[in-house]
Amino acid sequence: MAARRSYASDRRQSGGYRSMQYGSRQAYMYGNIVTKPEYEPRRRKSSAKPKKKVSRQVQKNRNRALHMNAAYVIFLAVAATVVLLLCVNYVRLQSELTRRSKHVTALQEELADLKEENTTKYNAVVDSVNLDEIRERAINQLGMKYAAADQIVEYDNPASDYVKQYKNIPENGVLAQSDKNKK
Repeated sequence: MAARRSYASDRRQSGGYRSMQYGSRQAYMYGNIVTKPEYEPRRRKSSAKPKKKVSRQVQKNRNRALHMNAAYVIFLAVAATVVLLLCVNYVRLQSELTRRSKHVTALQEELADLKEENTTKYNAVVDSVNLDEIRERAINQLGMKYAAADQIVEYDNPASDYVKQYKNIPENGVLAQSDKNKK
C-alpha cells in the first residue's frame, strides 16, 4: 500500500491526475504502469456433471453389447478372410489384365512392323516388274503372239471370278448347266 501512495503522490506532483469536466472529482491516471494485485485469483475447476443413475437393465444390456462371444468372433474372422481373399484375387486379376494388355500392345507393334515390311517388299516387286520388257521378251524370245479373234472363247462364269480349268472349254461357252435349264 505504501508503494501505491508514493506512486500516487508522484503522479500528483507531475500532473498525472486530471479531473473530469462535469464536476465530479474522479481521478484518471495516465500511463502504462498497472499495479499487480496482491494475490493470484484461484482458477475454478470445471465442474463435472453428475452422472445420471442408469437402470440395472440398461447396464446389463451395455455389458452384453460389449461382450463378444465365440460365434461372433468366428463370424468376423471368416468375413475378414473372405474380404482378404477377394482383395488378393482382385489384385491378381488387375496384374493379369495389365500383363495381357502389354502383350497385346507388343503384338500390335509387331504386326504393324510386319505390315510395313510386307508393303515395302510388295512395292519393290511391283516397281521391278516392267510390263513392256515382259511383252518384248514374250514376243521376240519365246515366239508368242496376240490371240486372233477366232481363238477367243467367251463363257459365262456363274460362281465366282476365279476359275480352275480341268478340261477344255466347250464350244458353246457354257461350263455347267442345271437340270432345270436343260428342258
